[in-house]
Amino acid sequence: MNKGFRKDINGLRAWAVLAVVLYHFAIPGISGGFAGVDVFFVISGYLMTAIVILGLEGERFSLGGFYLARARRIFPALIAVCVAVLIAGWFLLMLDEYQQLGRHVRDSLLFISNVRYFKESGYFDSASHEKWLLHTWSLSVEWQFYMLLPVLLLLVWKFFPGRRKALLALAAVFVASLVVCIVWTLDNRDMAFYQLQARAWEMAAGGLIFLLSQRVRLSALAARYCEWLGFILIVATFLWVDAQSLWPGWLALMPISGTCLVLLAAREHSHWTGTAAAQWLGSRSYSIYLWHWPLVVGLANLELLSQVQWVVAGIALSVVLGHFSYVLIETPLRKQSRAWRPRREALALVACLLLVAIAAQLIRKTGIPDRLPAEVATFEAQRENRNPRQAECLDSGEPCIYGGEDVQVVVLGDSHADTVVTALEASLPSEQAGVYFRGMPGCLMVFGAKKVDEERTGCLQLVDWLEADHQTLYPGMPMVLIDRTSFHLWGGHDPEEGVPLGTPGVYFSKKYAETTPEFLQEFRAQYLKTACSLAAERPLYLMRPIPEMGINVPLAMGRSLLRGSPREVFITREAYHARHAFVWSVQDEAREKCGARILDPLPYLCDDERCYGSKDGTALYYDDDHLNEVGNRLLVPMLKTIFAPAVIDSAAQ
Repeated sequence: MNKGFRKDINGLRAWAVLAVVLYHFAIPGISGGFAGVDVFFVISGYLMTAIVILGLEGERFSLGGFYLARARRIFPALIAVCVAVLIAGWFLLMLDEYQQLGRHVRDSLLFISNVRYFKESGYFDSASHEKWLLHTWSLSVEWQFYMLLPVLLLLVWKFFPGRRKALLALAAVFVASLVVCIVWTLDNRDMAFYQLQARAWEMAAGGLIFLLSQRVRLSALAARYCEWLGFILIVATFLWVDAQSLWPGWLALMPISGTCLVLLAAREHSHWTGTAAAQWLGSRSYSIYLWHWPLVVGLANLELLSQVQWVVAGIALSVVLGHFSYVLIETPLRKQSRAWRPRREALALVACLLLVAIAAQLIRKTGIPDRLPAEVATFEAQRENRNPRQAECLDSGEPCIYGGEDVQVVVLGDSHADTVVTALEASLPSEQAGVYFRGMPGCLMVFGAKKVDEERTGCLQLVDWLEADHQTLYPGMPMVLIDRTSFHLWGGHDPEEGVPLGTPGVYFSKKYAETTPEFLQEFRAQYLKTACSLAAERPLYLMRPIPEMGINVPLAMGRSLLRGSPREVFITREAYHARHAFVWSVQDEAREKCGARILDPLPYLCDDERCYGSKDGTALYYDDDHLNEVGNRLLVPMLKTIFAPAVIDSAAQ
């Protein structure tokens, strides 16, 4: 047994990595498994504080030696995983995906990936399954803490030697960081999740437990109860918290407190941590953690993550790769490197790290397009084949005129309206005719609708403007409302844009945690109020929802082509109607009560059984739910009916 080795800490690592792996592979019941990372943070804080304090007390602490030991522990397996994903990406990823991977590898090796992922999107977003190294955010946070902790303790020890002042310094870090964490979680959950300032308290908690444990002596019975309470808190977090919880915030006190209690109990022969299985997993926990997430992303890339047999295989392979990484990389390199001179070892580790980081930077610059078949480039182009005035007219929320100055129709809505407006421009009866467009991403054009996230105040102003001024907006001209209405009612197919499935994205009188009959009744009343008010002043057209494919169409087609198996993307009409039946019923009621007219895109995008995301190898969407400039042109015959009143009833209703 290694001197100072604690079986309880090693076994606790097993619990943490098992929770994280099962959560990421979406095993039912482990809704809070991501809190395993918080357990790791406390353990790291405990061990690092112990190393520094004991070194200072023995007058043998070396800052350079501390950093070298951390690099020896972390670098080799991390470099191996980064090289592996770059090789896999060469064969599996489209151009911009490979460029993104290069950026992520670089930032992971420079230990700033937590900052990168904070800027890009949230940990719980659907886009997380496109980020092969998302899990390295926690390594970056830990490394940043490793850089600062010994410096802090060295400075305190220089002027105020002794554990008491070191404890007070860590306590100050704990309190300040915890306050930051709670405040940021309420204001910006992603910032609190990824940034060291909001996570340092978790590692400081481990350090405090080390310092306190030297003064606290528990009886065998008290230690047993302490450990049991600790594991109850940890396991309860794994089972109770979920991706919609305000995390980390005050809720993180549960696993942090639980881990602290287990560390304080220090029971070496516990049934919780002392079993052979727990010890085996704990020893390999770092490598298992490193390898499991790329396997999750790989299965998602191959669209296999929902299949039980592949999930089981992925978990098993995570453990197998973790074992071989531990046996072939971690252990031998740690032993062999100690035979080298420290300077030589440090140079070798840093050189390997920088070599892979530089290669990743070159990939970030170009994506190496020559590796892709020529036909795959077509799908890359289709991903950008969208309204060329999107930034000017949609993202800004400012009004735009498409076509000539003689406005013949007014179009309002969200990003789905933006995808149709150029097709409407192509439908105009003359070169002088024009389209007035105004919209905003994610903005539902229904009187009184407010965004649940309350960050898009521009949307609320736009909706208020519509209610107040619609009578004077090109009086008598036809108006077309186009929205991703079902998304605002039911959320997305994945937890995207902060609106997971089953959760409304808007509210009126009060917020609803889920889409209830009461919310739908209120929505129906507000929608009809809006439609009747608008239809009283002009011809009003309500467009049926555009089919949502559930996957990024050109991306999926390009990936399939890279694997040598071309595909077409579609959903069934049954799935379409299951998603949009309520919106259809409300629109039908608006037609009956208010005289609104219906524009139905299904005859142009669907047949009797399927709604198509692609046709004859050509993508009709630029992502999962937005028509591109090819797909929207299929709607031109439908849109022309707006300017041909004689055929409206037969063609547009």
